Amino acid sequence: MLQIGGYKVQGRDESEAARLLADAKALEQAGAAAVVLELVVEPAAAAVSRALSIPTIGIGAGRGCDGQVLVYHDLIRYGSGIRDKRFVKAYADVGETIRGAVSQYVNEVKTGRFPEESHAFPMQVQTTEAPTTKLYGGEAQ
Repeated sequence: MLQIGGYKVQGRDESEAARLLADAKALEQAGAAAVVLELVVEPAAAAVSRALSIPTIGIGAGRGCDGQVLVYHDLIRYGSGIRDKRFVKAYADVGETIRGAVSQYVNEVKTGRFPEESHAFPMQVQTTEAPTTKLYGGEAQ
């Protein structure tokens, strides 16, 4: 089994595609229940899928796999948005909404607009005057 870090597309030439196929067959022979093909060129992924009797799950491996997976952070653009991935189709952009909300919150805290009176809890007092002897277990100043 080959593990590669980063975003390197695999199977771009015949020798790489042959190695991927051999590795996938070895995994099947070893008892794997499925194979995940990530960032594999579509023709190589389709060839692997046709050659195996176990399912292939593609993530950036084209249409020839038996199933597809997308990381939900990518699917709804929940991440930082710094790097778009070619194989990702975003169905929403909640990341932009979240970044905007956090930015607004930080600004309102810094400028004193949050919290407002409506976000605070009043003290329940027995009389109309504030207590003068003990406040939260200490002497009042």
